Order: sequence, then C-alpha cells, then structure tokens
Amino acid sequence: QVQLVESGGGLVQPGGSLRLSCAASGFTVNYYTIAWFRQAPGKEREGVLCIRAGSGSTAYSDSVKGRFTIFRDNAKNAVYLQMNSLKPEDTAVYYCATPRRTTNYCTLRTSDYDYWGQVTQVTVSS
Repeated sequence: QVQLVESGGGLVQPGGSLRLSCAASGFTVNYYTIAWFRQAPGKEREGVLCIRAGSGSTAYSDSVKGRFTIFRDNAKNAVYLQMNSLKPEDTAVYYCATPRRTTNYCTLRTSDYDYWGQVTQVTVSS
C-alpha cells in the first residue's frame, strides 16, 4: 500500500528556512518521480518542485527557483524539500505526491500524480 507522510512544517519568520520531509512506504522512492505541491488559501494547487526517478534530475517552479531544493535519501526512502529565504507568499499547505507508474520524466502537473500525502502547514510570518 502506497503511503506518503509529510512532516516538518511550522511557523517561520521571513528569510528563514524549513525542511519538509516526505516519508514513503509501499514503494521505493528511487524508482518513482516525487513532487512537492502547495496550496495557499483561495488559490489552486501549485507544483513547486519534482525529482525524477533514478537520475534525480529536478524541475522547479519559477516562484521558488534559487530558494528551494528537493533531494532524495534512498536509504531512508524519503524525499525532502529544503526551503530557504522564505517569503510570506510561501505560506501554504504542502503535499508530496507520486504517480502510480514509474516514469522517465518529472512534471509539476497535478494530473500526473496519483498518490498524495496529508498536508503539512507552512506559515511564513513575522
């Protein structure tokens, strides 16, 4: 049974950092694309970053380029989202997601993902 469990959210001041974790079970993260999405109140869900199966190549939303990083720990079967230089507009609930089938690409389209974790809240405020 595929399961994704996010953790690491919280309240942080502008300019601060947080690291979100996405612990996977029921599959091996090295063989599947994993993506992070977020959704702010009143807005649509937005793809933030993804990491491709195997090669580990990544894709970023312009809104987080240069500030957020995604990386994978195969030994822990987990994917992480390192968020630096946080801004109030980064406030949202964050999800990790993976597709049902292994793919050789990485996208930020919600429709490409089948399994979603529960949310973790990130609030950036002074």
